[in-house]
Parts: sequence; structure tokens; C-alpha cells
Amino acid sequence: MLNFGLSDEQEQFRSLAHEFAVQEIRSIAAELDQQEKFPSDLMQKAFDIGLMNCHIPESCGGMALGTLEESLIAEEIGWGCTGVATSLSCNTLAQAPIIVAGNDEQKKQFLGPMTETLSYCSYCVTEPDAGSDVQNLQTAARKVGNDYVINGQKIWITNAGYANWFFVLAYTDKGKGYRGLSGFIVPASLEGIYVGKKEHKMGQRCSDTRSVTFSDVVVPAQNLLGKEGDGWKAAMAAFDHSRPVVASSAVGLARAAMEYAVDYAKERRTFGVPIAAHQAIGFMIAEMARDIESARLLVLQAGWTIDSGKRNTLQAAFAKLTAADTAMKVSTDAVQVFGGYGYSREYPVEKLMRDAKIFQIYEGTSQIQKLIIAKEIFERK
Repeated sequence: MLNFGLSDEQEQFRSLAHEFAVQEIRSIAAELDQQEKFPSDLMQKAFDIGLMNCHIPESCGGMALGTLEESLIAEEIGWGCTGVATSLSCNTLAQAPIIVAGNDEQKKQFLGPMTETLSYCSYCVTEPDAGSDVQNLQTAARKVGNDYVINGQKIWITNAGYANWFFVLAYTDKGKGYRGLSGFIVPASLEGIYVGKKEHKMGQRCSDTRSVTFSDVVVPAQNLLGKEGDGWKAAMAAFDHSRPVVASSAVGLARAAMEYAVDYAKERRTFGVPIAAHQAIGFMIAEMARDIESARLLVLQAGWTIDSGKRNTLQAAFAKLTAADTAMKVSTDAVQVFGGYGYSREYPVEKLMRDAKIFQIYEGTSQIQKLIIAKEIFERK
């Protein structure tokens, strides 16, 4: 029997996250945006009540929650502020390669401590000349004795200024194409690592985004994930876990934008009636609600699929594409409902529109999601 209900535990996690968003995030979201301030205090509070690192295995001291549960949390945090949500959920992406490809010793060494004390990690793949075109990566790892020496630069790295360690994708054999890519766990304290300045962004301004340069960084061979050439597989598998979570955050943003638009449409009057009475506005709100509900269902399906032990690459791409485009459209339409006021920083929808754009870019652009979907359709057996 098909069941669209949530368990009591899942409802509790969602309620906890919503309460946190109401009490801790909403009141300071605009201030964090204006000051471009990393939400350190919020991260500590979220960690203390169990809203971070939720998927770390029980063997490492974690709660071992599924992607579905993380997505429920992410929607509520995203409803509060997606800049905060990106900061909070960044660990999910960086930890995923270790969870799917690391050995027990690596998991206990790098994941275990993250359940004890608030700490961060970052996913280092994108480079100045290689984003979606991963085969054009230039970062290289050369085997020297019992170590690897890494050289290269990564850009647009979330939480880089606060990370304790990085997941780094680098070539160990350029001639093999993506099959020559390997994944490494690189402690941020190693000599030769240089973290760049905080990037000033259009939206999600409180999240920390920087470049990271690796100059003759010596990494122990035991920090290699799997074997040489396994990096691409681990890096892409991480997205199957993280994309539903990111998509859910986008759903939260869209939901917030619609709620603001609905409230304003009830209050604002033109031609003697609230603008909600005008069909043009009513249709815009109806489309918002339809698209948000559709995106949420795709997110939940993607989370349920991977939590059931099934491959969810197609479902994750559906969710990411739909939720990202929905967040952009709904927030843009919310600004339109507000009219001139929507273009002012005194009203919240202006920030939501700026925050929404990045969902169509990071963790795989909307165009890349379409490529993945087409590939899955034509090559799926």
C-alpha cells in the first residue's frame, strides 16, 4: 500500500527544525545577509540539538538518519534562510564520499569526531577551468613513497574558511580520463594549503565560499579513498545523497516566498479589493502552490529511493532540477506580487530571489541535471 504519511520520528525531526527556524533563524536572516556574516552561533545551536551530521553511521557515533529525514530538516531550515541551510548542510556533501567509499578506520578517524564537537568539512572538486567539465580538472596527486603530493586549486568551496578537512578530487593518472581521478581526505592543517578570501556573492551571503590552493601538500597514502581511480565514482555517489537535501532547501525557500506573497496579497488593496481577489494574482499563487508541491514530492521520492537501497540518480536529478527552477520562479513571482515593494530590501522577497539563483548553479547546474536525466533515460536498462 502506498503511504504518503511520515512516521512519528520523522514528524519530530521536521517540527524540531521548523521550531529552530522560527526561533533562531528568521529573526536574524536579514542581518546575516546584510553583514555577510557566517552564522557560527546558529551552527553551534543546530549542532547541539542534533540538526547537523545526521547521516553519520551509528558506528561512528552518529544517528544514521536517511536522506529523507535530512530532506525534511533541510526544507524547514531553508524556509528560515537558505544561506544558513547551505552552511548547515555542507558537511553532508563532503562526508558522503567517506560514507560510501571509506574504510572503517577512515570513517572513525574523520567522521567520529564530528559527532562530538562542532566542526566542518568541505567538498573540493570545482576548479577555475573545470566545473561541470570534470575531466578538465588540473589538480594532480603524485605518489611519493607512502604519501601523495597534491598540487592544484579549487574554487567556490563552501565552508572552506572553517573546514577541518577537505574531500579533494585529483588526478593520479590523467591519461585515463575520469577513471584516473582519485579521492583524498586532506586535513586543513597540512602545510601547503592556502585558503582564499571570502567571496562576495549575489545571494546566500552568510555562507562561507572561498578558493583553496594546494601547493605540494603531502597527504598520507591511508587518506586515499578506496583505490586509485575510485574518486569519480565516490564524488558522483555523494550527489545522490546530497542533491535531494539541497533540493529540499530550495523547496523551503519557495514555500517561504509563497507565504509572504499570500499574506501580502490579502492585505494590499487595488480597485477597492485585496489584490488576492484579482484573477491574475490568484493564478500566480496557484501556480506557486502546484510547483512547490510537485517539487516536494520529487524530493521525498528521491530520498525514499536511496534510503531503500536503490539507485536514485535519476530521481535526485528530477528533484534538484525541479526544486531549483521552482525556487527561482516562485521567488521571482513573489517579487512581482509585491510590485515595487518587492524590489526593496525592506521586504523579504528581494532576498529570497537573490538566494534562489544559486540553486540552479551549484551541485550541478539545471542544465547538467537535464543531461543526467537524458542519459538515464537513454542508457537505463
